[in-house]
Amino acid sequence: MRPDLHTTMLAVAHTLARRATCKKLAVGCVLVDGHGRILGTGYNGVPRSLPHCTEVPCGGENSPKGSDLCEAVHAEQNALLICRDSELIHTVYVTHAPCMRCMKMLLNTSCKQIVYCSDLVEPTAITLWLKAGRSIIQYPKTTGFP
Repeated sequence: MRPDLHTTMLAVAHTLARRATCKKLAVGCVLVDGHGRILGTGYNGVPRSLPHCTEVPCGGENSPKGSDLCEAVHAEQNALLICRDSELIHTVYVTHAPCMRCMKMLLNTSCKQIVYCSDLVEPTAITLWLKAGRSIIQYPKTTGFP
């Protein structure tokens, strides 16, 4: 049976997450337009030319959430960096709900909805997204994603 668009794009996001170089969390992200075409992809990892945290720990692995001791650039940020036109973004597929910092960046695009799987969320980030009149969907993890 042919998988629907949400399942397909979340599978791509989960595959991208396997490329992550952060020991704290592996996240993948896919930006798509209103026709379901991919505009950008990303996964989290340290900036260019720095050693991967999977090889040389950066010190952020056990840091408190939001402490910003982790050196990784977030998956959403990396996807936005390679997207040619952020005004074409309609949906963001991401393995984990965006943090507040990434949510604010996505609010400055034309993105209308976020689809994610993980139970890890920042409630204030979700509230901000909804306050802007946009939608967010937690997709069931029963689809075979890790």
